[in-house]
Amino acid sequence: MLNLITDVRGVRVGHADDATAATGVTAAIFERPTIASAAVLGGAPGSRETALLLPEMTVEHVDAIVLSGGSAWGLGAADGVMRWLASQGRGFPVGPFRVPIVPQAILFDLGNGGEKPWARGEGETPYRELGAQAAAAASTSFALGTAGAGYGATTARLKGGIGSASARAATGQVVGALVAVNAVGSATIGTGPHFWAAPYEHEGEFGGLGWPAAITPEDTALRFKGGTGQNTTIALVATDAALTKPQARRLALAAHDGLARALRPAHAPLDGDIVFAAATGYSGAPSDAYALTELCATAADVLARAVARGVHAAKALPFPNALPAWRDRFGG
Repeated sequence: MLNLITDVRGVRVGHADDATAATGVTAAIFERPTIASAAVLGGAPGSRETALLLPEMTVEHVDAIVLSGGSAWGLGAADGVMRWLASQGRGFPVGPFRVPIVPQAILFDLGNGGEKPWARGEGETPYRELGAQAAAAASTSFALGTAGAGYGATTARLKGGIGSASARAATGQVVGALVAVNAVGSATIGTGPHFWAAPYEHEGEFGGLGWPAAITPEDTALRFKGGTGQNTTIALVATDAALTKPQARRLALAAHDGLARALRPAHAPLDGDIVFAAATGYSGAPSDAYALTELCATAADVLARAVARGVHAAKALPFPNALPAWRDRFGG
């Protein structure tokens, strides 16, 4: 186990980023068409192809899930991933053609200090090419922190980033999470180094500090960043269990509990929080509703851990007034 979403058999992840623009793309590529659904609980989402993930919609399988920076401009990243998948002969068969199915979610990273001339109507965005590069780079091992879709991400006080984690559920099946943390609120408690996700930490994966000796009213006071629409935490949870599309939707809904455990606040009117859920099916179906509940609880826990790992691993951007990274402020 690498403690990454790629511990789920059938999932590979690749990053591509643009240091000058301080933005990037992360692509999760499935080895074969995979059952997927999603749940949107933030008030300001930005997405592509999420309607087809509703349980009642006809197409059940996807070829990839894309997370990207760039606000609405970043939605072009899926075009690049589709191009790469098409070159591999992947996609939903429609007569003599194949159409790769690539849902996507974006986050707002326009104001982080990077040069983004396309946001002023000058030139083309880099997202199509970044998407193709991220898909081509997909592997079992990938970077955390300031990479891919998390390259330009921030939180209320600290640099955000890409996080991932995995665990084996009591059912024996593996669940993993991948998240780009760009939250309106904070992943840490008050002004200190402790993470809200501390009770779920495995083997010191984000510092091993636990919770502080006491949590005061000042610690729980809400801290916000930016303005309307300048946030969003976007995530994918995956399992090697065989799920139906409605069960995958339930997994996505349950996984949102992980965002609520790891970020304060989550699911705000200013956030676009989206969780995708995918089931690769290699380890068989859960035996009953209790087994599905085990998977759902595990998904929430690994997503909470992934959020903290993304912030813990991040590096500050090299721009004036950039937010510090957790390691800059607290060491380690």
